Amino acid sequence: MKINTVTVIGATGSMGYNVAGIFASFGNAKVYMVGRNIEKVKATVARTVKSVRADSIEKNLFPADFSSLEACVSESDLIFESAVEDIDVKKEIACIVNKAMKPDAVSCTGSSGLPITELSKCYSPENRKRFFGLHMFNPPYSMSLCELICTGYTDQTIKEELTKYASETLYRTVVEVEDQPAFLGNRIGFMFINKALQYAEKYKDNGGIDYIDAILGPFSGRSMAPLVTSDFVGLDVHKAIVDNLYNNTDDYANQYYEFPAFANELVESGKLGRKTKQGLYKTIINDNGSRTSLVYDISSKQYREKMEYVFPFAEKMKKAIHVGDYAKAFSSLINNESAEAHICLEFLADYILYSAFCAAQIGHSMRSADDVMATGFNICPPFALADAFSQITDLKALLMRAVDKQILQKIDVSALCDSIEPSAYDFRPFFRSKRS
Repeated sequence: MKINTVTVIGATGSMGYNVAGIFASFGNAKVYMVGRNIEKVKATVARTVKSVRADSIEKNLFPADFSSLEACVSESDLIFESAVEDIDVKKEIACIVNKAMKPDAVSCTGSSGLPITELSKCYSPENRKRFFGLHMFNPPYSMSLCELICTGYTDQTIKEELTKYASETLYRTVVEVEDQPAFLGNRIGFMFINKALQYAEKYKDNGGIDYIDAILGPFSGRSMAPLVTSDFVGLDVHKAIVDNLYNNTDDYANQYYEFPAFANELVESGKLGRKTKQGLYKTIINDNGSRTSLVYDISSKQYREKMEYVFPFAEKMKKAIHVGDYAKAFSSLINNESAEAHICLEFLADYILYSAFCAAQIGHSMRSADDVMATGFNICPPFALADAFSQITDLKALLMRAVDKQILQKIDVSALCDSIEPSAYDFRPFFRSKRS
């Protein structure tokens, strides 16, 4: 598959301009960056160049607005729609693309979880064969994951060519997944993140947001704490993902997708996270140039200074990880009877079990869950974590002890454990003794 010209629709959005940079740099393609406002698109070009750290790609970037969308599409070998996560907006764009695309062009949506089959019906029978979900993760320069979603209409030869292009030219980790709500990466990842948001509300008198993030820090296998991740993604995007999952799934973890009331209030007030400079967290620049980190206090509904929590189990884990004694680190977690250690272990156990469940339902192999979490979220792959626990204890017994009793009544832990395959990933690089 030779891709010389690409049109990115929705290029002023965070994913839009970042993906444009991937096509222009790794793909060395001519990229039409299309947005509603031409001046905003022009201003976004510099951000695109910065996103891939390559000044040379500026010559490949061509700002355009919707008045010239059909002309851009008609010239393109690949069209990538990265519009707002709204099915009606995406259908409107798909209908325009369908009329203008070349017979041999490929059309893709970057949707993070809307139904690809439903969107494909906006295309003619012939073009429908050439339409895919191509879900990249933010920022794509650092996160190589690309979920490929096909439909019952997909031409398998074109799928293989697109997979080869994405993996060999764009250097993506391509994982084919089923057309189910939020696909695989966000299905697993946002169960964890939204449960952390729920627990922040549950434990608001203990500190809430920063309290839960401190319990699930880098020593638990994450490069970024879950609620910091939510702020990075944007609370509005987080809400759109979990609302879709809460309304359109019915598996045993469905309850963990309910967006908490306090977070909804933040969204409604425009406090969406980093992009609005305040959300779950907020940074104040003082007169002397120093920075003060604030966190939203759920009880008072005001921002307060972020606290530095000291949990004995976490301190022991950090010390052990620092010297490479991972067995001691995990033992410090498993054998600690504090409330915070129990919360941490419960989250990790849920993560392993739900990953096994989702991989069987949505992925094309057990390894799919490891790939999406390692390369899309930069957190320890679930089955690498299972391998780590298995080195020091009986995994089934541990999970039975750690998981909420109501959940245990809904799943067969033994069967899920038996389905887990040894991981191709080494768990050790994902566990850090302090924040990076």
